[in-house]
Amino acid sequence: MNKSDFYFDLPEEQIAQHPADKRENSRLLTLNKKTGEIEHKHFYDIIDYLNEGDCLILNNTKVIPARIYGIRKDTGAKVEFLLLKDLSDGRWETLAGPGKKAKEGYEFDFGGVMNGVVEQVLENGNRIVKFNYEGSFFAVLDKIGEMPLPHYIHEELKDASRYQTVYAKHEGSAAAPTAGLHFTEELLEKIKAKGVKIGYVTLHVGIGTFRPVKEEIIENHKMHSEHYSMPAETADLINETKQNGGRVICVGTTSCRTVETVAQTGIRECEGDTSIFIYPGYEFKCLDALITNFHLPESTLIMLVSALAGRENVLNAYNQAVKDGYRFFSFGDAMFIR
Repeated sequence: MNKSDFYFDLPEEQIAQHPADKRENSRLLTLNKKTGEIEHKHFYDIIDYLNEGDCLILNNTKVIPARIYGIRKDTGAKVEFLLLKDLSDGRWETLAGPGKKAKEGYEFDFGGVMNGVVEQVLENGNRIVKFNYEGSFFAVLDKIGEMPLPHYIHEELKDASRYQTVYAKHEGSAAAPTAGLHFTEELLEKIKAKGVKIGYVTLHVGIGTFRPVKEEIIENHKMHSEHYSMPAETADLINETKQNGGRVICVGTTSCRTVETVAQTGIRECEGDTSIFIYPGYEFKCLDALITNFHLPESTLIMLVSALAGRENVLNAYNQAVKDGYRFFSFGDAMFIR
């Protein structure tokens, strides 16, 4: 398939620059993956589409203030680093810019509370940086780091908590699992009261989520790798739901990619790295329905939802959403593919 098969025209003014006034007040477009039927609702109506015996799978990763600025010790040059992946022992895979000022061996000072040295420049241009600090690394980040909002958001985020889900727990993401931003604790309690079980996985979102597909033939695209964890209680919940005829409903493409990665060899407690690339032709092994946001044209994420609901159904729904003034991307409206 070609990258251009997943293009749609999106006016820039429909790229959401700030969250909805209340999380659950976002609009919700529902798409029947078999018939292509579309309905227009609000996110608080999601409960009407969930049945007793279903389970919701949420990604409880927590966004860290992953954008930090270092001053090169020999020249005073300022370089931006975006933390992508924790490699342990103070070593992180990072995105650095401008890259020519962050070559191997260069040393940086970060706000007087941390030092770092570029150990390696990878083939993809990312840098492995070894940081030296005292105390907790995440406590240092809280002092010097900024929330890593996507490049298409130009307005300042007044409340940093709105770029976290209400159930965020495990620190490590460079971007939010944005489908989950629409849930409130009250809505989750109502969903539980209806007999819908809730399980959690962890997938730390890397910046590769936003990287464009450069290959025209999409099968040639190489996916980024992200770390995931499937707890025993979530694996048990998924297996039990399947055995009892309920639906496994993933909240977000990150939860989907975690579940489908594990399902390749059977749902069980495990953790590891995944670079699974889901595009039309893929046969889902576990997921039955998906709550997600509206994604970028020609992105791996619109390819994933097209694999679930069919490219023509998805593009028709997207074009309808554009026509009806839906808000797109991270702070935008939601979609339920059922």
